[in-house]
Amino acid sequence: MHRQAYLFLVIATLCWGGNAVAGKLAVGHISPMLLTFLRWVFAVIIIFAISAKDLRRDWPLIRSNLPVLGFLGIVGYVVFNAVLYTALGYTSAINVAVEQTLIPVLIFVLNFALFRTRVSWLQIVGFSLTLIGGLLTASHGHLASLLTLSVNFGDALMMIAIAAYALYTIALRWRPQISWKSLMAIPALFALIFSAPLAGWEYASGNMIWPDTTGWVLTLYTALFASLVAQVLYIRGVSEIGPNRAGLFINLVPVFGTLLSVAVLGEQLQLFHIAALVLALGGIAIAERGKPALA
Repeated sequence: MHRQAYLFLVIATLCWGGNAVAGKLAVGHISPMLLTFLRWVFAVIIIFAISAKDLRRDWPLIRSNLPVLGFLGIVGYVVFNAVLYTALGYTSAINVAVEQTLIPVLIFVLNFALFRTRVSWLQIVGFSLTLIGGLLTASHGHLASLLTLSVNFGDALMMIAIAAYALYTIALRWRPQISWKSLMAIPALFALIFSAPLAGWEYASGNMIWPDTTGWVLTLYTALFASLVAQVLYIRGVSEIGPNRAGLFINLVPVFGTLLSVAVLGEQLQLFHIAALVLALGGIAIAERGKPALA
């Protein structure tokens, strides 16, 4: 049993469910690229303040693994969040939350294609149910619309965010054997550096919205919980049970995200959302039960 890993992953997905709601609340209070940049300003200050000793000890391994750590920060922290916050300007927080159930499917496909990771038929069934649920949400309950590519712009943007986080999860297999603080700090620094030009572009294009009080509160939430707490716990979970099984827990993001979207934002829960959630939860249960003995 890996109860500690499961607890870590549940808390991480709760934080990420709240991230989608925070991103929706941020619309009109702070612009997406500035939110991405400022969350990493605060996150870097906090993580570097508590990890100086670890960074000094781990520096030889950090220096030799900067490309991997940079990839984790740019793709997993910058691309994913910048695209997610932008998508929330065009689609609902519920949709963004539910569509993240496609991440485990892509992780599964990439792991199998690149590393021939063992899977069982029950896992394939579980992943398939998850895929159907994600597509049902992206198409707003009309799967036939996918054949004509008539998908909401925000939902289409989320496909890019989904691919980014799947690649981030896969890349964690190459993480150096450094402390979790160092593993969080260096990618966060890369995220800060590479999100700065995005904020600059937003300013130059005249689309920047400087945060008001609500914007600052939401920025702090994303920095503390969606950036630090969730990322650290997700990394710990992946370390204990592997990316395939840990990725399945991302299916809990739509559960928390949907509940918070209805409770906090007052968004309308549609029948296709409920169907997608049932498929997602069914998929995680079937895939976890059907995992190979050595997975």
